[in-house]
Amino acid sequence: MHKLVIALLLTSMVFISCKKGEQTTSEATKTAYQTFGASISANEALTANEMLAKFQNLSLGDTINVKFASTINEVCKKKGCWMKLDLGEEQESMVRFKDYGFFMPLNADSKEVIVNGKAYVTEISVDELQHYAKDAGKSEAEIAKITEPKYTYAFEADGVLMKK
Repeated sequence: MHKLVIALLLTSMVFISCKKGEQTTSEATKTAYQTFGASISANEALTANEMLAKFQNLSLGDTINVKFASTINEVCKKKGCWMKLDLGEEQESMVRFKDYGFFMPLNADSKEVIVNGKAYVTEISVDELQHYAKDAGKSEAEIAKITEPKYTYAFEADGVLMKK
């Protein structure tokens, strides 16, 4: 009987020690990233270059659900209500947040992120472009130079992971 108790105790200790050494994907994500919006995983994210290729194949009005990794070029300096992500080749994506439901830290420029949501191509009006320039802290002279609408690679994120 004594040997049986010792065997069960040793077996239990082995399982407990193995369990502590494992880390689930969500636990690994939580330690490496700060989460904004919906909880998402870092798995299977496209690269910025792969995302640029997807955007280039979209027409005005097309929408795709996708997740990609990139670096933040710029964040709204008033609230953190939008950000621009680098796509390479001097291209970027304008990211807004689903239902205005969450914001990014104002000092998140140059941080690595993974965004999940809907990608689409849109036309941004002169008024909206000037508003974004003002939010970004651009000078009145820079804002006045904005005189034409712009087609842009847009993204509505429902979740963001920002590398710690």
